[in-house]
Amino acid sequence: MMQVFNLIGSLFGYILWGAFYVVKNFGIAIVIFTLIVKLLLLPFSIKQQRSMAANARFQKKQREIMERYGNDRMRAQQEVQKLMAKENVSATAGCLPMIAPMFVMLGVYYSVINPLTNTLHIAGSKVTAVLQSLSAIPGMGTTVGGNYGEMYVVKYFNALQKYLVDGSGNPLFSDSEASRINEFANGFNFLGWDLLGTPNGSSFASMLWMIPVLCFVTSVLSMIVMQKMNGTQTKGCMLIFIFGMPLFSAWLAFNVPGAVGFYWIASTVLGFVQSLLLNIFYNASIIEARDEAHRVVLRRQQELEVAFVDNPDYVAPSELAKAKNEQNEKAKMYAKKNSQKSKKSRK
Repeated sequence: MMQVFNLIGSLFGYILWGAFYVVKNFGIAIVIFTLIVKLLLLPFSIKQQRSMAANARFQKKQREIMERYGNDRMRAQQEVQKLMAKENVSATAGCLPMIAPMFVMLGVYYSVINPLTNTLHIAGSKVTAVLQSLSAIPGMGTTVGGNYGEMYVVKYFNALQKYLVDGSGNPLFSDSEASRINEFANGFNFLGWDLLGTPNGSSFASMLWMIPVLCFVTSVLSMIVMQKMNGTQTKGCMLIFIFGMPLFSAWLAFNVPGAVGFYWIASTVLGFVQSLLLNIFYNASIIEARDEAHRVVLRRQQELEVAFVDNPDYVAPSELAKAKNEQNEKAKMYAKKNSQKSKKSRK
């Protein structure tokens, strides 16, 4: 599984580096990256919004059934099951779309913690040689041997560069690679945060603790507002996600590099704005009105097609249209023949 996320991180790295190359700031690059991801996943987001609107409409009808058969719980449950089949609603339909962003975040995580291989796309063999060279220095083995070894190299590249040589004293990184790493290392300061730093272990003055706090607050607020807008009730897995997922994301943001937590904040805020816009076109009232209009048109067509038993002279509209088309074709053929005859007589 880790290899899969690492592969996703490598693909995301191309987008992150492209955005960084333009703006020279990793925080702004993450915002641009998030916008691109939102656009790519727009069809998925539309499907999610439709599902939420359908669920809101289902809950409204479910409440009507429960009120109608309040004294007969068995009958009420049977009617609810019939309604679920008719509306094609699943009890867990809203859960899966809320898990998908977590997989994207893990892809970003591997892109950030492995900046040399996944973002700058330096050969893995060369990066391994660099980390092995640094681990031979007394006191640095534990630091570069952990999950954030590549981040450590980027963050302190200026101080470490003199140690990054092979057995013959030749630099392990080429001049162009060293230039890219230096440029990259200088672009991680955003709004006073060092996005290469981790809130867990950083001083209070670093203000990195604000990242997990904002992760939790923005997630909870956006979920609550969207639930109210869609008129859905928070129960079951949805209730767990409203508070459980933000807590989990905040815990992750506290223990991972600030860049990952900042991505989660950007994704939540931009996702909320996207949901507000989609709700204008795909809310429960609009979808219900469209479905009702479609049912009315279909019912009228079916009524017109039904032949009256007590009226033997009744002809269905489709048959009348067919007969009319045939008459028009015969009239055209007749007119064509008369035109040809008149031309021959003139000659």
